[in-house]
Amino acid sequence: MASKSLRQATTGRERASEHEGFLRYQSYKWLKIALGISAVALLIYAFNDVQPKPNGGSIYGYTTGTIGVLLILWLTMLGVRKRAITPGRWSLKSWTSAHVYLGLSLIVIATLHTGFDFGWNVHTLAYALMMIVIASGVFGIATYAMLPQALSANRGETTQVQMLDNLRMIDRQLNEAAQPLDAEGAAIVRMALDDDPFGGGLIARLTGHYRKCGTRAALAAVRAHPGRKEAAADPYDHVEVLLERKRSSLSRIRKHLRLKALLEVWLYLHIPLTFALIAALFVHIVSVFYYW
Repeated sequence: MASKSLRQATTGRERASEHEGFLRYQSYKWLKIALGISAVALLIYAFNDVQPKPNGGSIYGYTTGTIGVLLILWLTMLGVRKRAITPGRWSLKSWTSAHVYLGLSLIVIATLHTGFDFGWNVHTLAYALMMIVIASGVFGIATYAMLPQALSANRGETTQVQMLDNLRMIDRQLNEAAQPLDAEGAAIVRMALDDDPFGGGLIARLTGHYRKCGTRAALAAVRAHPGRKEAAADPYDHVEVLLERKRSSLSRIRKHLRLKALLEVWLYLHIPLTFALIAALFVHIVSVFYYW
């Protein structure tokens, strides 16, 4: 019985570990480690009497600088690590948690390394690039924490493919509904049929504002069309209903694309800036030893 209870407890812990997020991994294990490292660095800095003032050229400065560089190089290995799936202490979830919290600890380590001595030089450039990389990483964490739920809520029970299929079905119905219209009415419907849910450019996709939306323009034109009749069989009524459905469907798809873009766009800053940071660090290190 005791053995069975132990197995059940172990299984329960394993399942809980599988479902916990990387930020909360093992009760914030890596957050505690990062806070510990930062606290030790701060204590040594506070009691370290460097003359004439703290700087990167002191023993403490070289130590924190070496730790910072090694940490940055290790942090860049997350992309390589993602290609190998292993459980246990160095699982991908553990590695990602360490990547986040140890990356944040660089704010303390690198700042203390500089001795708060900044200027217009490659050393400050490396520090600034590091802070921008960290800021982009924090933005990435925020998007991954909030946007997947918003994506799911917007999509409902449908997939992106199903949403696009529904849009194409509405377009076919619009094309049929436009047949009895005059040339002006057909041209209005054509504006909506030519609307590309993927068009508009990067800014439009990220903001969700499509100023040249053909469907919205077509809907406004149909509602204001002077050829509208009071009769029950007015063909423009059916076109208006279909345009309203397409506008709603387009809005849903574009919101889906915007949320997906926000999930991905930060990487287009985070990764190139990381390589720029490594290049600046290389120049920083070479120049330090050259003038040593």
